[in-house]
Amino acid sequence: MNNDFSQLITYLDEKFNAVDARLDHVEQSFSDLQGSVDAYAKKADTYFQEMAAMRHAISRHEEWLQQIAKKVGLKLDF
Repeated sequence: MNNDFSQLITYLDEKFNAVDARLDHVEQSFSDLQGSVDAYAKKADTYFQEMAAMRHAISRHEEWLQQIAKKVGLKLDF
């Protein structure tokens, strides 16, 4: 009877080791994915900050053009 349990224990040990190996692979894949998402989020944040600064600069330039046009006597159509 002891022999029967040792075979069962060996069988289950092999199965659990296989499951552990698969879970390790899934965990590594998830970690890689999370790193990729974090890198993309950082790039997107930088891009949106640059776009906000550019919008501000363009707005300022449009104001200057309007002021120049007013002093010169031109009507600008936007």
